[in-house]
Amino acid sequence: MSDASPSSAPAPAPGPVTADDVREAVRRAADVVRGARAADWDVRAGSLEWSCWETVEHLADDLFAYAAQLGPEEPPSDTEVPFAWGPRRPGGPANVVFADRAAGAAGLAQVLEACGAMLAAMVRTTPATVRSHHVFGASDPEGFAAMGVVETLVHLHDVAEGLGVRWEPDAGVCGRVLARLFPDVPADTGPWPALLWATGRGDLPGRARLTRWRWYGAPRGAGGE
Repeated sequence: MSDASPSSAPAPAPGPVTADDVREAVRRAADVVRGARAADWDVRAGSLEWSCWETVEHLADDLFAYAAQLGPEEPPSDTEVPFAWGPRRPGGPANVVFADRAAGAAGLAQVLEACGAMLAAMVRTTPATVRSHHVFGASDPEGFAAMGVVETLVHLHDVAEGLGVRWEPDAGVCGRVLARLFPDVPADTGPWPALLWATGRGDLPGRARLTRWRWYGAPRGAGGE
């Protein structure tokens, strides 16, 4: 008989990050955007130099770009798909995707949802063996799903700080993206505080706030990181 108690058994590994995770994270983010339609969207988003409006546009653009990276018949191995990204003002985010300001927060939420749906569809339909370029490691569809979820969770944190609204992601999805992209993050704290720390947005007891950070997009094993 084993002497190990249930409390000493290792915690089960989180499951994979899925297209459903992308859809749910984006759905919840879009709900926050819609709910803040009367807010001042030109205030700064948390610690960023961008406004809250620009930050949601940047998030939508990230989701679009990750979907596009999986789209070519032969996904690129050494560069991004060559869209002509550019800012609308000096210091603003360099995007392909912009939302019509006249459509207000409801239109901004639709742009975000549309780009999230594109990424979810590409993750769902692209073979798991496909690899495409990302600066943090050539990645598979699950990796791009995890990247899209991280972008959604942390940029909504930035926007929520700027607008003064509540944003508390699901701990399960935070744990899954941490396991997929941040293998060295401390496991002795909650997954949402750990994700904020891993992306330079929060403090953890006994650990300095990060001023430089990255994730690891390449699948681990079989030549991954």
